[in-house]
Amino acid sequence: MRVDFVSIFPDYFAPLTLSLPGRAVREGLLNIGVHDLREWTHDRHRTVDDTPYGGGAGMVMRPEPWGEAFDELLAEESVGPGELPGELPGVCVVVPTPAGRRFSQAEARELAGRERLIFACGRYEGIDQRVIDHLRTRVEVRELSLGDYVLNGGEVAALAMAEAVIRLLPGFMGNAESLAEESHEGGLLEYPSYTKPARWRDLEVPAVLLGGDHGATAAWRNAQARERTVLRRPDLLAAPDWVGAEEQFRAAEPADAGELFTLQRACWVEEQQLNPDVRIPPLHESAADVQAWLSEWTVLVLRRAGRLIGAVRGRLEPLPLDPHDPTPSTPSTPSTEAGDGELVWNIGRLMVAPDLHGQGIGRRLLATIEDLAPQAAQRMVLFTGAGSERNLRMYRKAGYRPIPVAASGVVALAKRRR
Repeated sequence: MRVDFVSIFPDYFAPLTLSLPGRAVREGLLNIGVHDLREWTHDRHRTVDDTPYGGGAGMVMRPEPWGEAFDELLAEESVGPGELPGELPGVCVVVPTPAGRRFSQAEARELAGRERLIFACGRYEGIDQRVIDHLRTRVEVRELSLGDYVLNGGEVAALAMAEAVIRLLPGFMGNAESLAEESHEGGLLEYPSYTKPARWRDLEVPAVLLGGDHGATAAWRNAQARERTVLRRPDLLAAPDWVGAEEQFRAAEPADAGELFTLQRACWVEEQQLNPDVRIPPLHESAADVQAWLSEWTVLVLRRAGRLIGAVRGRLEPLPLDPHDPTPSTPSTPSTEAGDGELVWNIGRLMVAPDLHGQGIGRRLLATIEDLAPQAAQRMVLFTGAGSERNLRMYRKAGYRPIPVAASGVVALAKRRR
């Protein structure tokens, strides 16, 4: 593979001579070209930018240097039999930009199949759009974003993307199996790793890794990978098979807070009517409160044709739990009395739009959040009102049984994890 970088700061790419990329170049697996965009300027000041049409802050990179740079770089490519002039199927131009599609491991695998990549590293307010539009008539172009944040230029993103791609080339990694076990390769984050010594600063390596049972080790690693994914990146988990064609089921995002606030108000009005003497937290929260707990829980949302119709959340916590408080309780608060100190998967805010009750949505949401319970959770625990007969019937059918709770009008239920 050949990889080219075009930038006004070519020294940024010196790290590519180090470690595995440098060795790949020396062994002929990889050919790297770094080009200074200013080489294609013709004025005394080697100008590459100008003010934006329509006004506004910042500067925009001029099209002429970029056009000449790509004319020269792409002229090196020959058109194969049956290909039209301008068609270069083995070449892809990558433009790092915060306005691009999110870069992913799947994208890296696709790009690793190209014969040549050219990274166009913009600066200031970006590259004149006509450069991108014109390139699309000549070659494949991908505008990619490293994440939801802004950098000073495309160089850092280009380095990260290039390394993610070239390490997938055949022969690049000494142990090809390590690629299959990494984060994102199987849809999960990678499990935690340990090395010698077995005990360090009173911290021990998990016993399962020391026993020599490869099957038990594999099961432990898979469980750890899934638990990490649930707690840190639930958005990576595949949607369950019950999700309909017009439905979207995913991890909640900060932008969902407003609709979650509205939906929980609508859902718990009836609960308050059925349990008039119970203080129901969802009816006393502000939109800011919802925004806050979104970052503290694993929260799943279900949308149908764009409308938010259901949600549920879970969090690993030690007993006792406070049914009146979304945060872990202290011994002085009303709480579950049995199993103090036991880690449980606290399930809550199971909500379905009132006009869609009776369709089994709540049951499916409950089963899905149960499946995400971390390995450390011995049981799953949830709360409902003593007067909420419909909820109690659903929970009993799902295998939940009452446990003691020191709060009047509240029922606590628990279920052993599978």
